[in-house]
Amino acid sequence: NIPADIKIKSIKEAQSEIKQIISNLEDSDTNLEESMDKYNRMMHLNEHIRDQFKKQLKEIRNSNFKNKKDSST
Repeated sequence: NIPADIKIKSIKEAQSEIKQIISNLEDSDTNLEESMDKYNRMMHLNEHIRDQFKKQLKEIRNSNFKNKKDSST
């Protein structure tokens, strides 16, 4: 569901683009359709960031579990 050009972004890149979109929406006169497109892109970026955090958390938990398992043997 997330566009390919968003999936390749790092968390920092996605956050930066969100800030840029918000700034653009606040500082310029955009029509409703353009605003909706930007809002939808921002939602995809946010979803991507959330997915990346979940993935990193899972990797950390797996790493911690493996370290505990290795130290107990």
